[in-house]
Amino acid sequence: MLELLLIIPAVTALICLLLKDRRQVEWASSIGSLALLALSTYTSYEVVTSGAKDEGMLYMDGLSAFMLMLVAIVSLATSLYSIGYMGRELDEGRFEASRFRYYYALLHGFIMTMVLVCLSDNLGIMWIAIEATTLASAFLVSFYNNENSLEAAWKYVIICSVGITLALLGTILLYASSIQQVGEAGGSLEWSSLLGMADQLDPTLLRISFILVLVGYGTKVGLAPMHTWLPDAHSQAPTPISALLSGVLLNCAMYAILRYHMISSAALGPGFSGGLLVLFGIFSMAIAAAFIILSRDFKRLLAYSSIEHMGVIALGFGIGGSLGIIGSLLQMINHALTKSALFFGAGQVYARVKTRTMEEIKGLSKTMPITSALWFAAFLAIVGCPPFGIFVSELVILMAGLQAGELLAVSIYLILLAIIFAAMLLHASRMIFGEPTKVVEKREGDIAVVMMLVVLLAGVLILGLYLPQGLNDMLEGIAHLFPGGGA
Repeated sequence: MLELLLIIPAVTALICLLLKDRRQVEWASSIGSLALLALSTYTSYEVVTSGAKDEGMLYMDGLSAFMLMLVAIVSLATSLYSIGYMGRELDEGRFEASRFRYYYALLHGFIMTMVLVCLSDNLGIMWIAIEATTLASAFLVSFYNNENSLEAAWKYVIICSVGITLALLGTILLYASSIQQVGEAGGSLEWSSLLGMADQLDPTLLRISFILVLVGYGTKVGLAPMHTWLPDAHSQAPTPISALLSGVLLNCAMYAILRYHMISSAALGPGFSGGLLVLFGIFSMAIAAAFIILSRDFKRLLAYSSIEHMGVIALGFGIGGSLGIIGSLLQMINHALTKSALFFGAGQVYARVKTRTMEEIKGLSKTMPITSALWFAAFLAIVGCPPFGIFVSELVILMAGLQAGELLAVSIYLILLAIIFAAMLLHASRMIFGEPTKVVEKREGDIAVVMMLVVLLAGVLILGLYLPQGLNDMLEGIAHLFPGGGA
C-alpha cells in the first residue's frame, strides 16, 4: 500500500513526459494528483484508526500521515492551478511548447520525492529523499531559463547542498552513536527503532548530531541565517511551484528535523533540542520581519513571510508540550493553505499588471475587485487576523509559551508578530486600495482560480472556527508521539 503512494506520482510523471498533446498532459496531471490525494486520505485514515504501518523501509505513523496529507492537498491544488497559469505562460511565449510536458513531469517527480520524505523510516533514505527534492525542484526554479531564474536555481542548489552535507554528517554521527547498541545491521538508522532505544545512545554524539541536522535541514526549511536561497527561488520559480515550495517543501524539511528532535528529546530531555528550535525560530522571525518591511517585490514578500512562519512553527515545537506541538501542527496546515492562496492570487495579479514591484501596483480593487478581495483576505489570514486559522494556531503557541514559562521568548514573539502584521497589511493595502496608476479596463482573473481561492480560504476560515473531530484525534495522537508531548 505505501509503495503505491510512491508509484502514483512516478507513473504520472512518466505519462506526462510521454504524452505530447497539451490537454492530455493536463488531464494526466490532474488525475494523478487526485489519485494521490484519495490514496493518501485512505491510508491516513487507517493509520489514525488502526495504528502505524510498518513495511520495512517505508513507515507511516500519525506524523507521516499528517505530512502526506499536506503534500497531497497542496499538490492537487498546484496541479489544477498549473492548467490555467502555465497554459497562459505558454500562449504568451514565456517558454517553448516542447517544454510544456517537461514541466508536469518535473512537477510530479518533485511530488514523489516529498512523498518519499514522509514515508521513509530509514534516516539515510530520508536524507537521499530530501536531496532529491532539491534536484527535482531546481529544474522547476530555473524553468524559464532566463538569467535571474538560472542564478536563483544555482544559488538554491549550492546553499542547500552545503546544508544537506551538514545533515549527512549529523546522520553519520547519529549512526555512530547507535551501532554499539544495535550493531551495523538493520535498525541503526531506522528512526522508529532509534526512538525506542534513545536512552542508550551516546549523548555527546547525539548533541553534535542534532546541531548539524538542525543547521543542515534548517537550510532547506529556510531558518535564518541559512535562508538566503529562499527569496530568490520563490520569486523566480513559476507561481504554482512557488506555492508548492512554500506550502509543503519547507514543511517536509521541518518534518526531518522533528524526527531527530523526537530522538534527542527522548535521550536528553526536550530542553536541548527544544531550546535550539526556540532560538532559531525567534531569530528567523526577526530576520523575516526586517526584510518584510523592506520588500519591494510581492513574491519576495511572500517568501519572507514563509521564513517567518517556519520560525513560528520551530518556536512551537521548541516550546513543546501538547499545546506547543498541536499549535505548530495547526500552523503547518494553515500556512500551507493560506500561502498557496496568496501565491495563486499573486499569479493572477502578475498576469494582469505584468510587474511584481509593489510600488507600481495600485487600485487592484477597481481593476479586479473579486480577485483582489480574495487576495486581501489571504493577507489578513496570513498575518493572523481572526477568525482565520492562523490566529488560532499562533494563539495556541502563545498559550504554550506562557504555560512553559518562556516569558522572554513569548514577549519577542508577540512584538515580531505585531511588526509583521503591520508591514504585511501596509504593503497589501497600498496594492489593493487607491486609484490605479494607469487607466486599465476592469477584468477579473481566471474564474477557476477564483473558485480555488474561495476553497482554500474557506478551509482556513473553518479551521479558525471549528476543529473537525478526525483532525483533532490525529493532532492529539501526533502530540503523544513526542516525548512529553502528551502532557
